[in-house]
Amino acid sequence: MKALVYGGPGIKEWKEVPDPQIQQPTDIIVKMEATTICGTDLHILKGDTPEVEPGRILGHEGIGRITEVGSNVTNLKVGDRVILSCVSSCGHCSYCREGMYAHCMDPEGLPGVGWIFGYMIDGAQAEYVRVPFAENSVYKIPEGVSDAEGILLSDILPTGFEIGVQNGKVKPGDVVAVIGSGPVGLAAVMTARLYGPAKVIAIDLDDKRLDRARDFGATHTVNNGSADWKEQVMALTDGLGVDVAIEAVGVPATFDTCLQIVRPGGHVANVGVHGKPVNLPIDKLWIANINISMGLVSTNTLEMLLKLVAAKKLPADKFVTHEFAFEDIMEAYEAFMHASDTNALKVLIH
Repeated sequence: MKALVYGGPGIKEWKEVPDPQIQQPTDIIVKMEATTICGTDLHILKGDTPEVEPGRILGHEGIGRITEVGSNVTNLKVGDRVILSCVSSCGHCSYCREGMYAHCMDPEGLPGVGWIFGYMIDGAQAEYVRVPFAENSVYKIPEGVSDAEGILLSDILPTGFEIGVQNGKVKPGDVVAVIGSGPVGLAAVMTARLYGPAKVIAIDLDDKRLDRARDFGATHTVNNGSADWKEQVMALTDGLGVDVAIEAVGVPATFDTCLQIVRPGGHVANVGVHGKPVNLPIDKLWIANINISMGLVSTNTLEMLLKLVAAKKLPADKFVTHEFAFEDIMEAYEAFMHASDTNALKVLIH
């Protein structure tokens, strides 16, 4: 088969590799029908995650059809069309029993880290993939759910919802600010509406992305390149700040933006993956009773979100802006890597 193989920092190649084989009785083999590219894949290619070994097949998002099942797999069969969760779950360790699949303790890949696709084991940017713990880690796709809808449920929608909206404790009537209008930020914008906030403010430096944020449910937009950006945000509240500030970029400046606009007793939910430390002025924040959360998605809401997507309550297909064939995956990377020029949000590779 062919797959996108990591060759070290800055090196990737779409090339022939051996087909995956069943290794454990709980495994399945899936023929990929669609995959996509995540910002995390770009971090790997930059060398930000040195634990990823050269020769690793990249990718942790995808949908496809089962071609082979392990001897212990009883609830899945050959021919089933499934979504691969970006986080694998053994289903029986203490963390999995709590629904914290992000910290699955099974020794496959890396004990304590549920994200193993394209990181510790071969991933989904391939023609075929081996899926461990299949019955706990894939979801059957209902009729009528398209590739463009299904692919967003592997990672982006659950991440924005769980780490942004749920961790941020969004509730009816809240004013929510989402800093960063990339894919994860827009997922937070879209799913925040499920809890009935009074306002959802999208904050970004790119006016084109802010225009797009309104399509995903933002009621207001603010360009934080403006000199009075903070005053604009405060004017949309009672003057004390937002109830929930969701950081969806992963740089110190956007985390600081959250701290500047959150109200006393409010929540800062950090979703972005940071490559370096941020400043936490705890000497000034402690008196404001601010709650700060962060984390790796567990995808324990994937099945619920899938129901909403299947019922057309969440227009997930809006995220897909570009489509490519598998053999054109290198072009897909170019489009995604230069999103500011191509206006790419999510690329569908199928």
